[in-house]
Amino acid sequence: MANEDILRLIGLCKKAGRLEVGEEPAGAACRARQARVLLLAGDAAPNTFRRAAHFGEAGQVLWLELPFTKSELGGCVGRTSCAMAAVTDVGFAASIVKKLQAQDPERYEAAEQRLSRQAEKALQRQREQRRHEKNLQMGKRRPWAPPPKAAEGKPEGAGARRTGKAGPAKGKTARKPAGSGKGAAPRKATSPGKAAAPGRRITVRSRRSGKP
Repeated sequence: MANEDILRLIGLCKKAGRLEVGEEPAGAACRARQARVLLLAGDAAPNTFRRAAHFGEAGQVLWLELPFTKSELGGCVGRTSCAMAAVTDVGFAASIVKKLQAQDPERYEAAEQRLSRQAEKALQRQREQRRHEKNLQMGKRRPWAPPPKAAEGKPEGAGARRTGKAGPAKGKTARKPAGSGKGAAPRKATSPGKAAAPGRRITVRSRRSGKP
C-alpha cells in the first residue's frame, strides 16, 4: 500500500509537468540546476548509477535509489520501462522522499531532512514574493487626499490687473518731450513726410477751400 502511494505521487508529478523521464532529459535538468531529486530504479544498470552520480555532482542534486523496478517506475509515468527520472519541483520532491522515509527511515532520513529544509526555504520565498506583489498593488491605489489649502495672505501685486499702459520704473523719472515745458514756442505744423527747414515757415492748406 505504501509503495502504491509513492508511485501514485510520482505519476501525479508527471501529470503536473514536474518530472523529467529518461537519462537525457533528467541529465539536462540536473545540468541546468532545475532538478531537486534524481530517482533511480532499483534494478538499473551500473552505468546508469554512474551517470546519476555524475549528474548529481554537476548539478548539486541529491540522487536516490528507489525500491521499485524499472517496469514499476515506468508504469506510473506512462512507459513500459524507466530507469531514471528527475523531479523539478521541491514540494513534490519533499513529499516523495517523506513517504520513502516513512517506509525506510534509516535509508532516507538524511535525504528527507535535506529536502524538507529546501522546501521550507522555497515556501518562505514564495510568501515573500506574494507579499511584495501585494504591496506593489496596494501602492498603486493611493487613498484620496484633499488638495492643499491656499495661503491666507496673497503676495503683493498678485491680484493686480495688468493694463496696456506701463508706468515708469521705480526710482526713475519720466522724460518729457522737448518743447513741452512752460515758455516753449509752439511747434509749427508740417506736412506729412517732409521735415521743416530751419527758418522757413510752412503752411498747410485746407483740402476743401484751398485757402491757407
